[in-house]
Amino acid sequence: MTTRSDVLVDAATLAAALAGDEPPLVLDVRWALGRTDGHELYLAAHVPGAVFVDLETELAAPPSPAEGRHPLPDVGDLEAAARRWGVRDDRAVVVYDGVGGMSAARAWWLLRWAGVPDVRLLDGGLDGWVAAGLGVEAGDVLAEPGDVVLVPGALPTVTADEAAAWEGDLLDARAAERYAGEVEPVDPQAGHIPGALSVPTAGNLAPDGSFLPDDALRARFRDVTGPVAVYCGSGVTAAHQVAALAAVGVEAALYPGSWSQWSNDPDRPVATGR
Repeated sequence: MTTRSDVLVDAATLAAALAGDEPPLVLDVRWALGRTDGHELYLAAHVPGAVFVDLETELAAPPSPAEGRHPLPDVGDLEAAARRWGVRDDRAVVVYDGVGGMSAARAWWLLRWAGVPDVRLLDGGLDGWVAAGLGVEAGDVLAEPGDVVLVPGALPTVTADEAAAWEGDLLDARAAERYAGEVEPVDPQAGHIPGALSVPTAGNLAPDGSFLPDDALRARFRDVTGPVAVYCGSGVTAAHQVAALAAVGVEAALYPGSWSQWSNDPDRPVATGR
């Protein structure tokens, strides 16, 4: 069973590890829906030694109505990218962003799914690093190429058909108003998968952007009783939900296509309301 320390690392612990004999590889995944300035933000200030990862081009295949806005990348493409970042079979990896792990969780999930065993999220992200009094650097970092071999399937996934027939708890990680169908900024239909429960990802975080303590996370998911699957808009923030559940020992499957795939299929039913 996973524990919090298997999923998350705090800034002080990361700083100590970076100063040690076997420093982890640090990946910066600055991205947010509707923004395209992640690389510019990285170049201005990042954790020393961190390598930039582009979510749109390196952590996803090209979008399509059939597969969604962020389909899982081809494993060969992901392996080539991971080697460019410097991922090795014998080196720990820490990922972070500037939004409480909402985008970095995609890298955490993909690498874990592809068989990299030691991948953690920097709790609190770059803000937590700075708040701990730790320094940043500017400019680009080119890593020494890695040699990782990726094999998919280490974390569970579900298809649209499996999500439709899911007999456990299917969690919708989007904002409550999108779940309810009151707004829909990007996808062709508003609403949610019938039977899904609204558990917005933002609720995993404290006001400072760090993950809630374990007891608060357990209370948040206290009604989750059966096999768990999670979806969001396009499979990005749902990975954050998978990470939060893993931190308290609950394994959850990810529906990669998520609402962006489901809502593009006119044969799929849509529910609305809270």
